[in-house]
Amino acid sequence: MAMGTLFLVATPVGNLEDITLRALRILGEVPLIAAEDTRMARRLLSHHGVRARRIISYNDHNKRARTPVVLEALAQGDVALVSDAGMPGISDPGAGLVVAAAEAGHRVVPVPGASAVILAVAASGLSSRRFHYLGFLPKHAAARRRALLEAGRTGDTIVVFESPHRLRATLADVQGVLGDRRVAVCRELTKLHEEIWRGNVAGALDHFQQPRGEIVLVIEGGAPAEAATAPDIEGAIARMRREGTRGRDALASLQALGLNRREAYRLWHGGR
Repeated sequence: MAMGTLFLVATPVGNLEDITLRALRILGEVPLIAAEDTRMARRLLSHHGVRARRIISYNDHNKRARTPVVLEALAQGDVALVSDAGMPGISDPGAGLVVAAAEAGHRVVPVPGASAVILAVAASGLSSRRFHYLGFLPKHAAARRRALLEAGRTGDTIVVFESPHRLRATLADVQGVLGDRRVAVCRELTKLHEEIWRGNVAGALDHFQQPRGEIVLVIEGGAPAEAATAPDIEGAIARMRREGTRGRDALASLQALGLNRREAYRLWHGGR
C-alpha cells in the first residue's frame, strides 16, 4: 500500500507575502489540500498564482468525519494541511490529524513559516531565553486566573492568544494574579494595522479601551515559584466585588491565588 506524506504547511499570519517558496511548491504539487478555511486557502493560492488540484475543509466542526477521508487520501498519495494562519497543529484542529496520520504509519513533514508566537516574543522586548506558551486561556475567569498563576510560578515569560473582547478581562486577571508586570500587546501582526504596544498592565488597561483584531499577549516573567502577595489578593477581592462576581466563582479564584478554601471563604465573606 502506498504511504503518502502529510505536509504541515505554515501559512502567513497576516501578510500574504510571508510564505516560503517550498510551501508554494508543495501546495501546487500535492493531490489534496486539507484547509481549516477553504476560502482563505484559495485566496492565498490565487494571490501567488498557484493552482491546487483539490481542496477540502478540515476544521473543528468536521474533523471527526474528515479524518478518515484524509487518511484514505494519504493511502494514495501526499496531502498538505494548512490552517487559517501559521503552523497547523499548534492551537489548531489539525493536531488530531497529525496523531492519526503518524499512528497509521504516514510520514509527517513540517514545512516552516510564520509563527505569531515567535513574532510576538521577538518583538516584545521581554526575555526570550525561556517562555511559557499557554495558547488560548480558559474563558471562565477562575480557570483563567489559575492558569496564569501556575504559569507565573515558572518564572518564564508567558505568551497567550486572546480575543479582543476578552483582552481587558485577561489584563485585569494578570494584574490581580501576577501584579503590574511589563507586557507587550501584539495586535494584528504583519497586517496593515499592526500594533505592538509595550508597557505595564495598568497602562495597557488604560490604552486598550475597545481593542480590535487578533492579539498575542506577552507577559514578563517573575521570580520562579513566585506566589501572589497580600496586596494582590486584596486587589483581586476588590475587583471581583466591583464586577459582581458570584461567591462560588470568587472562592475558586481566591483558591487559584494559593489560599485554602477556609481562608478564601473567610476573606470573601468577612468583608460583607
